Amino acid sequence: MSIIIGLTGPTGSGKSSAALIAKNLKIKIVDCDKVARKAVKRGSDGLEALCNAFGRCILKSDGTLNRKELARRAFSSKENTELLNKTLLPYIAKLVKADINAPVVLLDAPTLFESGLQDICDTTVAVLADSEKRMKRIIARDNLSREDAIIRMNAGKSDEYYIEKADFVVYNNGNTKTFKKEIQTIFSEYTEVKL
Repeated sequence: MSIIIGLTGPTGSGKSSAALIAKNLKIKIVDCDKVARKAVKRGSDGLEALCNAFGRCILKSDGTLNRKELARRAFSSKENTELLNKTLLPYIAKLVKADINAPVVLLDAPTLFESGLQDICDTTVAVLADSEKRMKRIIARDNLSREDAIIRMNAGKSDEYYIEKADFVVYNNGNTKTFKKEIQTIFSEYTEVKL
């Protein structure tokens, strides 16, 4: 049976930096964003469910998902973001559970709590960061305008949401050494467990 660490946090907080630390500790990473891409590949049940929720206008002419159009619609309001999560998360959760096959697994899951995947985790870690730092990271990472970055950030949950739900909260505001040490301390506690 695997030990499962759930990693979450709002967009731009630095979850990928924490996942890299886990990888260096020989923890298997299940990247839920990558799993989500499988869940919406052309012809999949997940993509059909999204079309039923948001309309066929989210498809490109070749029948694949137009991610920018989906993002524009899904992040335009809290209600639409909830609709996206409610529609797609069950398909992602099913694929994630099928991919847990190592002694220690890190679920890198932006929507860990919304999907209910925290229920299969032995512990949960939320990475948080100041909004201005998050905004700069999102703009650089996704090549977005400041306005689009704000829309995406506003569609997410508040810091309080993660603080209330996560077992551990680690701040990633620029002090790389401190962040790395805190994450390593948490993760190594679970890698030392003998199964």
